[in-house]
Formats: sequence, C-alpha cells, structure tokens
Amino acid sequence: METEHIFIVKNYFSSDFKLGILGGGQLGRMLLAETQKLDIYTTILDSSTNAPCAEICNKFVVGNLLDFDAVYNFGKTVDVLTIEIENVNLDALDKLEEEGLTIYPKPKDLRVIQSKARQKNFYIDNQIPTADFSHYAYLEELKHSYENNIIDFPFVWKAARFGYDGNGVKIVRNIEDLESLPNVECITEKLIPFKNELAVIVARNADGETNTYPVVEMEFHPEANQVEYVICPARIDFKVAEKAREIALKVVSKLDFVGLLAVEMFQTKKDDILVNEVAPRPHNSGHYSIEASYTNQFEQHLRSILNLPLGNTESKVAGIMVNLVGEEGFSGDVVYEKIEDILKIEGVTPHIYGKKETRPFRKMGHVTIVNKDIDKAREIAQKVKETIKVISKQ
Repeated sequence: METEHIFIVKNYFSSDFKLGILGGGQLGRMLLAETQKLDIYTTILDSSTNAPCAEICNKFVVGNLLDFDAVYNFGKTVDVLTIEIENVNLDALDKLEEEGLTIYPKPKDLRVIQSKARQKNFYIDNQIPTADFSHYAYLEELKHSYENNIIDFPFVWKAARFGYDGNGVKIVRNIEDLESLPNVECITEKLIPFKNELAVIVARNADGETNTYPVVEMEFHPEANQVEYVICPARIDFKVAEKAREIALKVVSKLDFVGLLAVEMFQTKKDDILVNEVAPRPHNSGHYSIEASYTNQFEQHLRSILNLPLGNTESKVAGIMVNLVGEEGFSGDVVYEKIEDILKIEGVTPHIYGKKETRPFRKMGHVTIVNKDIDKAREIAQKVKETIKVISKQ
C-alpha cells in the first residue's frame, strides 16, 4: 500500500520568502531560471563579482564561501539555504542550523561528502560497493607506501578535498607521475577496468518522498578527465540499470539525504556496480533534463529542498548533453565559433553560462540534443562537438 504524502506548502511564491544559494556559478544560473519561473526571491553568495549569477538574481552578495563570517552573515538573511557547490564553510552552516535555519542538503551530509576519504569510509561502513582505496595524510606517506610495495602502478590519485571538473584527479602510471603530485591529503584507488561510467540522480524531500532519474551514461575526455557527453537513457541492460538505481537509493537512504544527489558509478566488466563519488546538488549528468525530461533537475532540486511534491523524472525523449569547454591554446574574451551552424540542426539547444573569459578546458556552456532515436541523437552530438568551438578573440 502506497503512503499518502500530505504537503503543507508555505507561501514561497510571489512573497517575502527568501531562498539563499551558496555559489553563483552556472548551476546557480540554471537554478535561477526555475526560481524566476516560480517567482521565488533568490539571493546568491559568491566571491566573484563576475559570477554567472551576479546580474540575474534578486540580490547578489560578494563573499568567500569558505569564510565563516561571510557564510554565517549571509545565512541570517534568508529563510532556506541551499548550495550549488559543496566547498563551503561547514562550521557556519552548523551554527545556522543550530539557530533554526533550514539548510538542505544538511551540513552533516556535506561533511561526509566534502572529504573523499570520509565519503569512501561511509560507503564501506554502509556496505555500499566501491573501489578499494587507501588514505594518505600527505605525499611522503604515499611515496613510502609505493617504496614498500604496498601500492603499485597504475592507480587513481584523488585530492581528499576541493577537486572539481577533473581537477584533483590523476591516473598515476609511473614514478614521474607520482613525483609530480601535490603534497596534500589524498586517497588512492585501484584502477578499475570498467565498461561504462554511469550516474543516477536521486531527489528526496523532507517528507521522505523519493524519485530517481533514468540511469545516464557518461563519456569522458581522456586528457581533461571531464565529461564530454551525457547519454540518456544509458545504453545498458535493464538489470544493470535497476542495480545502479537501487544502489543510488541506498546511498540516499543511509545519508538520510534531502535535496538532489548525483551518484556517479562504474559498471565493471562483470556488470557489478561500484559507487565512485557523489555530488549533493544539481549535476552535469542531469543537464539533459532541461529539454528532455518532464521535470528538469533544477526544478526538482527546488521541489525537494522546499518539501514540495516531487515532479515526474521520466524523459519525454532521448537526450544527449555535450559540454562546451574552452579549446586548448585559447585564453581571453570568449567567442563561440560556428554557434549559428549548430542552431540550424533540429533538436539542438545551446546553453551559454555567462562566463566572459575562456581558458583551456573551462566549462563555458553545454548543448542538449533531443531525438526519438538515441543513436541518431549521439550522431548529431558528435557533429555538434566537431562544429562549435569555444575560442577567444585574436
């Protein structure tokens, strides 16, 4: 028998309610499209006056997200606080929560997720499948393990904190790679031979209503370690997809998570599913949903943190997302070369993030391709990738 949810909806819409977002990057910009659609007053904290959100939110506050006073004082001005980046001052969030502010995702969950070492230990403690790993406080400790044959090449090195978009992750294949690593707290993992990298986005509100998006498949750039393509639905067996979905739901349940959680996974050669890491916010793997889903991930994030009924996560049509990143060899004022050519193609929608300056591999936007035929969509995605270039003025 299904549980009936009774929602008591506060007056968030066209009212004096204030939503606060820590972070003013492209994820915040896409969240703002949804708060504007619903007329929810939204204020943003970010360190950069040129942040993508700066000119389009109701109120923009300049401040360091890792500074206690900046985060605490910002939190005192809003009714509900959320994030678009997880690297924020948690001591300030703890104090705000103690004083009664509603914060989703919860500070306790961010404390687990901020540290890759804590995150991995959480998986082990809760019998969630993940790659074997070792934890090192500093580089010399890691080198000592190698010298004493405790670990061997190749392995994956990850900075314990502050990694993003491929930064803070490196495949270490030889002693030269090892010597070039920064002297920071880190983890190492076995290099997993996998078929696919997958992701499942799960939404959960405070009443415990939970919904998952379809499993997506991610194709990565070999050098930058960034996602190049996100393919929905993933081209995998139904049983594998169900296994991935069940594991993602287990992560959310064990965290008692509220908000949107993206669970990134490996599908091994034997069709086992291993959790790689999670992101407690809207995620690159869900951008396709703006055009392809009944409820896009940004609206769903709002629904979950405001304890509203969750929306339909099914896709209306197959969707593929192509990341637009700065071309190598170009830095400075951005130019989107041949954007008019991709606009001629049916089912293609570009999203430009409002970053005025490009640099190699910087995320500058994305393009969604929708088509009834997933293979046709992938074909068009390749054409889009080969056509549009993010360069700079000469």
